[in-house]
Amino acid sequence: MPGSGLEMTGTARVPWRTSLRLRLLVTSILIALCSIAAVAALAATATTEAIRQQQPPAPVLADDATIYNTLIGYAATHRRWAGVQTDVSELARRSGRQIILTTTDRRKIAASEPRADPLPARASAVINPLQEDEALASNPGAGGIDPRAVGPFLLTRQERAQLFGTALKDLGCLRGEGVDATLSVGPSGRPVIEVIGNDPKQEWFLSCDVLEFDQPTATERRALTRLTAMVNGCLAPSRQSVALQLDFSWMVVEAPTKPSDQVNGTEYGSTPAEQLINSCLDASRRELLTPYVAPPALLFITGPVAAATPAHLDLSSAGRARVAEVAALVLVLTVTATIIVSGRLIKPLSRLTAAVQDPAPHVRVPVTSGDEIGRLTAAFNDFSERRERMEAQRTAMVSDIAHELRTPLANIRGWLEAAEDGLAYADQAFMTSLLEEAVLLQHVIDDLQDLAAADAGQLRLHPEHVNIRDLLDQVAIAHLSRAEAAGITLDVRTDGELEISADPVRLRQAVGNLVSNALRHTAAGGRVTLGCRPDAGQVVIEIADNGSGIASDDLPKVFDRFWRADKSRSRRTGGSGLGLPITRQLIEAHGGTVTAASVPGRRTVFTIRLPPAQVPG
Repeated sequence: MPGSGLEMTGTARVPWRTSLRLRLLVTSILIALCSIAAVAALAATATTEAIRQQQPPAPVLADDATIYNTLIGYAATHRRWAGVQTDVSELARRSGRQIILTTTDRRKIAASEPRADPLPARASAVINPLQEDEALASNPGAGGIDPRAVGPFLLTRQERAQLFGTALKDLGCLRGEGVDATLSVGPSGRPVIEVIGNDPKQEWFLSCDVLEFDQPTATERRALTRLTAMVNGCLAPSRQSVALQLDFSWMVVEAPTKPSDQVNGTEYGSTPAEQLINSCLDASRRELLTPYVAPPALLFITGPVAAATPAHLDLSSAGRARVAEVAALVLVLTVTATIIVSGRLIKPLSRLTAAVQDPAPHVRVPVTSGDEIGRLTAAFNDFSERRERMEAQRTAMVSDIAHELRTPLANIRGWLEAAEDGLAYADQAFMTSLLEEAVLLQHVIDDLQDLAAADAGQLRLHPEHVNIRDLLDQVAIAHLSRAEAAGITLDVRTDGELEISADPVRLRQAVGNLVSNALRHTAAGGRVTLGCRPDAGQVVIEIADNGSGIASDDLPKVFDRFWRADKSRSRRTGGSGLGLPITRQLIEAHGGTVTAASVPGRRTVFTIRLPPAQVPG
């Protein structure tokens, strides 16, 4: 079919592998599988949680240390406590303890469970990364400052990438020298190379430039310069200054000139002097880091929650959150799958809708699939093509009708105007001419009425037993005078006595149209033969002539309305171009068919076949 890209095959089924039903089924199965997997994962998690709740709690001290170190690590790496609720809930879930975190004036920051009871009189611990509790800290830093609190010493992404490149190069060099070394990452993001064991070979320090790798970056230099200034500001009253390294070790660069100079009442070089430097260093570090860590908080840890075995699954807030997350995931997957599938379904339907609403005539829609929507699109294209042909036929029909009616009306009007002007007289010839034109006009109108009734399905038949030989004789007698006037021989030949159930009036009209058409196209001396015979239970009626014939290209058009092989012959021969279409409608109303075959210049045969159901048994 032109323009469609897919030929229609009647009511043939769409292949299962390209069926729209299969796509919807697969989508439903995928959504169901995702839902089952989500429910299974949730059930496994809930079961694991229930089993864990039945197990004896871990030692309380270990839980306290874990809670403390996790929260102090959070404080060391965050400026505020805003997002700590998630960590508190997770710690409570793992330890089975109730955890409450408040400010130093006991305003709640986060809590594992809603609590209406008053807080204990004494906090379990103070969360301050600049002043750790050595009894709970797993890795206490120098001066009681958590090593994870790096503040302005935190490297930029570019510096980390550069140092990692150098570290990997040095690590490869060391291993090439036979040195057992590992690479780790410090809290500031700086890579750290650690040598395992006491290697007697020290030349690798120089050959691999490991010392060069320890040089501070621009960020570290700025922070170290600022810290050094703060320490030396603290040491100013003692008239001394120090230089700091990245590991916060120090070296005195300016000391009192006289041994008698006193530092806080202690001679320089004594233990109190060193303590003063360390004290200034610790105080300066705390002052430098304070803006970069969370403010101190009070930690309250209560005993394990009573764990009576629940009669049903009792989800905690974390469990409910997981349920909500799983439900949201399934919903997102469902919506996504629905959007994708519906988009693939709606797109071709939208193209069809746009094509229907397009004011341009004869729109075609490309067929992009072989499923039901593809077949619908192909059917639309087929309908559009048939509509285009029908529109062309309608336009041609209106034009032909106007032409057929205009000629007799023009003749009648011309005769009447001539009589009115005194140019013609109302004698017998005048009246006969007017009557002929009126009869021709009536003939065209009757033919149009018959076609309209057939198109509307209102062509009524009154069947009765009809003898085919008698019917053909009646048609021949009706056309005999015209045949004799034209010098044409009209014969009737039948093969036995055949009877069928048909409307005799309509059947005579159909056969008469074929005979009239044959007489019009047969020259003087020619012959027109009417015959009938049985054929495989059918009755076959043939009207044959040896007239001008029909070209092979024109045979498919002979039953079209107002079609004539030679338009110029229409008025001379008197044909309206509706006889053959009416014949086809009448025969089809009887359940039969009519066909034409011709050899131009030699013979033309119109064959009517009435189906077996029309033959009385």
